[in-house]
Amino acid sequence: MSQTTMKIAIKNGRVVDPRHGIDAPRDLFIADGKIAAVLPAGQTPDGFAADRTLDAAGQLVLPGVVDLAARLPGLEPELEAAVAGGVTRLACPPDSDPPMDEPELVERLVRRAQDAGLARVHPVGALTQGLAGEKLAEMAGLAAEGCVAFSQAKRAVRESQSLLRALQYAATFDFPVWCYPQNLSLARGGVAHDGEVAARLGLPGIPVVAETVAIAQIVELCRATGVRIHLTRLSSAAGVALVRAAKAQGLPLSADVAVHHLHLTDEDIGFFNNLTRVDPPLRTAADRAALREGLADGTLAAVCSDHTPLADDERQVPFGEATPGVSAVELLLPLTLAWAREAGVPLATAVARLTCDPAALLGVAGGDLGAGAPADVVLFDPEATWTADADTLVSRGRNTPFLGRTVTGRTSATLVGGRLVYARQD
Repeated sequence: MSQTTMKIAIKNGRVVDPRHGIDAPRDLFIADGKIAAVLPAGQTPDGFAADRTLDAAGQLVLPGVVDLAARLPGLEPELEAAVAGGVTRLACPPDSDPPMDEPELVERLVRRAQDAGLARVHPVGALTQGLAGEKLAEMAGLAAEGCVAFSQAKRAVRESQSLLRALQYAATFDFPVWCYPQNLSLARGGVAHDGEVAARLGLPGIPVVAETVAIAQIVELCRATGVRIHLTRLSSAAGVALVRAAKAQGLPLSADVAVHHLHLTDEDIGFFNNLTRVDPPLRTAADRAALREGLADGTLAAVCSDHTPLADDERQVPFGEATPGVSAVELLLPLTLAWAREAGVPLATAVARLTCDPAALLGVAGGDLGAGAPADVVLFDPEATWTADADTLVSRGRNTPFLGRTVTGRTSATLVGGRLVYARQD
C-alpha cells in the first residue's frame, strides 16, 4: 500500500482551522490523500479503518503552512527544511539563476519538486525577459506551466511606461503581479534603515520614502489598470498606512510582511551583525509595531519567511558588503505564533495568516482542513523549546539573526497529500 492511499487518523489534538472556524479538540481523518473528516473525539467516519494512527495529544493540528517567498538553491535540501518547519506549499520568486522567464524552466522546477515528494512548489514567473525590465516575458506560457503570479522580484522595470504596459497585459489575462515596493533610485547604495543606528555606525541608509514612493506609484497603476497587485515584504508604518488606505478604496491590492520584521528592529544590528543585513532593512520599533498591527487587522494578508539561504562566505564580510537575506523557512511557524502570543492576537488569526489567507492569494487549494481538501497537515508542539543552530536547522543556510536563540514551539510531523514527509526524531 502506498502512503498516498493509506488511511490515517490523527487523534487527541487541538485542531485549528480558521477557514472553517474550528479551534477545538478534534480527530482528523485522511483517505486517498485528502481530508475525509474532522470529528469530535470518539467519533469515526462510517466504514473508516485507519492504517495508521498518529497521537497528537498536547499538539496543535494545523493546515500546512503556505509560504509566499522561499528561494530554493539546491531545491531538495531547502524543501526538506520547509517540511521540517511545517511548510507544505511555497511560492518561489523568479530571481533564480537563471531567472524564471521561460516555460521550460518552470516545467523543470515543478517536475523536480514533484519528484522530490516534499513541499509543493508554486513558481512566480518573471514579468520581463531575464528580469531585465525591458521586454515582457512569455506570461501565458509561464502560467500554463504553473506560475501563479508574475514579478520583477527586486529588479526594476526601466521605464514607467513599460511597467504600465506590463500591468495592462497582465490585467487582460487576470494574471496577478507581485511588486517589491522599493524605489531603487532612492534606495541605491543603502544597507540599513536611514535613522539613528545607521548614522551612528556610519552605514548608508535606505529611507522610508523609498518604500512609500514606490507604493504610491503602484497604487496609481493598480487604479489605472485594474490589475491584481500584491506588495511583497512591507517594512514601514507609512507603507502599512498607504496599503490600508488603498484597500479601503476597494483596489485589488494586498501585501505581506517577512517574519523577521515582526520581531527585530534596526537596533538589532548591534555592532555590525551582518546576520541582520536584510532587504528591505529592519526599521524602528514604531515601524515594527505598525507591521504587527497591520498583520493582526488584515491590512497585511500574510506573513512569509522570505527564505534566502546563503553560504558562509557570503556573510564573512563587512556588514555593507554582505549579501542580504535570512534563512527562515524553519522558523516561520514558531516565530509567527510567538508574535501572536506577545501581541495578544488570537491563535486562529495567526494561523490564518500562514495558511488559508496566503493560499487564497496564490489561488491554490489548501490552507484548510475541510473535507475534500488536500491532506496537507502539520502537528505542532506549542510548548517544545529548542535552539536554532547548526545542529537543529535543516537548511543549508545558517544565516539567521535568531541563531543561538531559544525558540518556543516546534513541528512534530508534516503530511503532504496524506503522506508523512517529516517526523521529528528527538
